Amino acid sequence: MVLLRQEIGDVLRDERQQQSRTLREVSAAARVSLGYLSEVERGQKEASSELLASICGALDLPLSRVLSQVSEKVADAERLEASVSSLPSVNARRRLVSAA
Repeated sequence: MVLLRQEIGDVLRDERQQQSRTLREVSAAARVSLGYLSEVERGQKEASSELLASICGALDLPLSRVLSQVSEKVADAERLEASVSSLPSVNARRRLVSAA
């Protein structure tokens, strides 16, 4: 199952690291505690829309870009889950093999 908060955190962390910025720098610019930003990046906390906008502002990153990247990641995960669920189960394969 895809967790939106984890995907958002991954996108924010990737962007921060691409900018070679520390958690401390971004948390100060966003006026968010370092610990809370860390939890958001690790997908442990759900960021409110206001907090997300503040973090995006500190990263000079449009919120729409974050949401677009998250949307792509969720779609990829859903496609993967759908392809895995369409495969015959191990038990079904065993039944087919034993019946032959």
